[in-house]
Formats: sequence, C-alpha cells, structure tokens
Amino acid sequence: KTTLPMMLKENSTNQRATMSKSHQTCKRSIYTTKFRKNNVQTPVKVTFSVYEGHLARGFKHHIPLTSATAERWYLAPEVQRVEVTEGEMKGTLFIPPGSGPFPAVLDLWGGQGGRVEYRSALLASRGYVSLALEYIGILTAEGKLHHVDNTYFEVHVCYTTTKNIILPRCVVCTSGSHIMPLKGSLADVYAALQQNVDKIRYDEKMRIIWRDLLLPVPDDPSKKVKMGEIKCPVLLIVGEDDQNWPASESAADMKKMMEEAGNSHLLTVLSYPGTGHLIEPPYSPHVRFSDFKLLEAKTKGESLMHLASPYVTS
Repeated sequence: KTTLPMMLKENSTNQRATMSKSHQTCKRSIYTTKFRKNNVQTPVKVTFSVYEGHLARGFKHHIPLTSATAERWYLAPEVQRVEVTEGEMKGTLFIPPGSGPFPAVLDLWGGQGGRVEYRSALLASRGYVSLALEYIGILTAEGKLHHVDNTYFEVHVCYTTTKNIILPRCVVCTSGSHIMPLKGSLADVYAALQQNVDKIRYDEKMRIIWRDLLLPVPDDPSKKVKMGEIKCPVLLIVGEDDQNWPASESAADMKKMMEEAGNSHLLTVLSYPGTGHLIEPPYSPHVRFSDFKLLEAKTKGESLMHLASPYVTS
C-alpha cells in the first residue's frame, strides 16, 4: 500500500500564516499552517510525494519513492498588475490581456484589513478587470489610523469609469451582513460593535466567537442597508456554520426586506450547511480555526461539508 500526502511549499516568504486545526479527515488533532498568499506574482509550489507503506506522520524521516512538483499560479501570462495610489486611494488594479472592454470587479476583503490580491489576480486571469481595494487599517501621512466613509468607495467606482471596462452591475456578498449604521464611517461601525462587546463568546478552548456582536438582527432601519432600494442583482454566499459573522441570519433578513419591497427577484442566496466563514477560491487549504488580527477566532466549518461547497476550501 502507498499513501499520497500533499505538502504545500511556498517559494516566497511574503505570506501570512496562522495556526489552525487540521482536517477532521486526518482523524487526529494536529496543527497546520494556513497560507494567505500575498505575493501573487510567484506561484504556490505543491509537492506530491509517494511513500512505501501507509504513513500518517513522520514523513521527513522517510525517503519518498518518487516526488513531483506542481505550480499553482495566480496570474495568467500578460495580466497587468498596477498599484493605485491616487490621493487617499490605495489598491491594486489587475488588467487582463487584450483591448477590452472588460467586465469590472471592485474586490473588498473583510475585516482583517490590508490589501489582499489573490482573488483579484484570479479574476483578471479569467477576463475581469479587478481592483483589490485597501480600506481597513489605512494610515495617514502622519501615521494615524484613517477610518474611511462611503465616499472612499464612490471614488474608486469613479476611478474605474476612466478605464476601458464595463462597470459592475451586481453585488456579490460572501459571509457578510447588511447590519451597519447608514451613512457612517468605519469608526461608526466599530463603535456600534463595541456596544455589544459583552456578547463575545468563547468555545471550550477559549477561541473567540464573534457572530453574536450583530445579533439579534435589529428592527431599526437606520442600522441596516436599505435592501429595498437596491436595483441590481445581489448574490449572497453563506456558510451555515459561520462562527465569525451572522451570515445566515443576515441573509434571511435581507431576503425578507427585499420581499417586502418587491425586489426579491434580484436576490439569489447560496447557503451551504456545515460551511464556515472563510469562503475562498477553490483549492485553498481549509482550516477550522485561524488567527484574526491578534486574536484567535473560530471560523469553523466541518471539513468535509465545507470542502463540498463549490466555492469553498477555507
């Protein structure tokens, strides 16, 4: 008998790693590393090795019968990567080869902040112009934290109108929520969350569960996005085992609001049982727990159910 373990080896040190629970399919409690690719201009190198006998651990002490290395690239040939720094604007624009016009995507990462480029790189490799926007944790010239408001996003949309593209015509929300103060800045969002800090829970290993910060879903319309005024298609992708954000409850309320407003025909909800918070491009390593900034948060998701989702591997 032989076993075919897969080992991920990154050829660049420009990555973000967090400690996390391994797949349940291993049937034992071990720790692994979650990779978030920062340098999309280099590939992830995946080494496949075949060993004699059945091995569950101690691979480094055995010589493989044979090995092969595959490269997973985020950028297709001739895709342009352009850093955007105009005024307050901070982001990276990915442009596919050709004369266009191209469909456009404004790519907004979640609450961990920073500039996350690998989704935009993959989209550009498939014919989309994609702008990976940095909007959380932005520092001013004086080194002070700057909390952007809605005008920051509007500027980015205006920026895309100067390019040879087709403007975004829909909204895709992954593991998100519509619960936020209207016309507020990120500072207002953080202040609202701070009021509910006593709702933070911990699991048996003291990992933080954030999802109750926004629950129960408020009835006050001033605390929610006006879903009834949306005039474009909306796709919600939800993990039903999300322990980081109340995605399921938010999706249900958004659907209710749009049904009452008569625009629910614009809404599509993809909801996956046993799936956690980090819904990422295919073939990303799945982890049950990961670090969120300085704290370890419980993103959860049962491994087999999570991996069965067509969008999800992490």
